[in-house]
Amino acid sequence: MEYKTKSIASRIEWCLRQKTQARAQLEVEGWQAEEEGLRDALLNRNHTNQYQDCPHGVFVRYVMGLQDGQALIRAGAVDKVFATPAHWTHV
Repeated sequence: MEYKTKSIASRIEWCLRQKTQARAQLEVEGWQAEEEGLRDALLNRNHTNQYQDCPHGVFVRYVMGLQDGQALIRAGAVDKVFATPAHWTHV
């Protein structure tokens, strides 16, 4: 759980930094959408329908953030399932 939260938090921070450096409004909206997609994945929400009327690039960035966040969560779950318990390493 900690890995996925840190990974998603790092991506959200990246989006925030990129948003402050964006030069065009559409670029700002794209970074904002990606950030919200990551947050939604972490909170098990999906606001895809709210982004469908946005410019295509903004919609794509939201979906990318959501899917990337969901993939990080799944990867964290797989790591947890296949992690070797500490007490097994001494057998």
